Amino acid sequence: MWSDIFYPENPKKREKLVRRNQEIKDLMEGNFYATNQLIDVMNEHLSCSFQHIEMNEDATLQENCNVMIECMHKIQAVVEKIDTELKEKLDPTLYEKLLSLSLSPDEFELISKALEAVCGLATLASATVIGLLIDKGVILANITSTFVKIGALTVASLVLEVVFMGIDMIVEAILGSVEQHQLIEALDEYGKALKEFKPASEKYQHSISYVQVKIEEINEYFPA
Repeated sequence: MWSDIFYPENPKKREKLVRRNQEIKDLMEGNFYATNQLIDVMNEHLSCSFQHIEMNEDATLQENCNVMIECMHKIQAVVEKIDTELKEKLDPTLYEKLLSLSLSPDEFELISKALEAVCGLATLASATVIGLLIDKGVILANITSTFVKIGALTVASLVLEVVFMGIDMIVEAILGSVEQHQLIEALDEYGKALKEFKPASEKYQHSISYVQVKIEEINEYFPA
């Protein structure tokens, strides 16, 4: 492109933007995978019936974010409903012990009827899952709000490279200046987004892995 002669930094900026875009896509893919793992755990241990979600490579970043946001809202609604009902049915001390996962066998027996009425199951695994999900509600809320911000990125619709055939070199140089401004804004926007999205994604995915590890520990020590 003639504009690249006048603005030699544009190609580097385009390449950097593509790398940052790929990084966000990779994080998004990891979040979809972790969410499907969470769905499996909730379906098995909390009698839920969530369907797996799928990242669409042909869709925009905003469209994929909307899929995640809708799914997270449904998960949060279930967790909040169970939390509210358990608070109503359980003694405050037992409720706090449930969240801290410090129930003795006798205490678990005391809350088993409440768990069965609310979750459909009354097992150590179900108690562990709901206790962890309630305790980690802030992380679920944070990742959801982060998806909202990522989905609002204007850079998703940025046209990075348009070749104008037969156009006057001066006009293309002007367009290159416009592109340079767009690229600088886009890189800044992506940089700020990644600064928030990466740690939020890592915390979210770690939390899901932690839930799975705790379930495996229970299954190992208290096999069905």
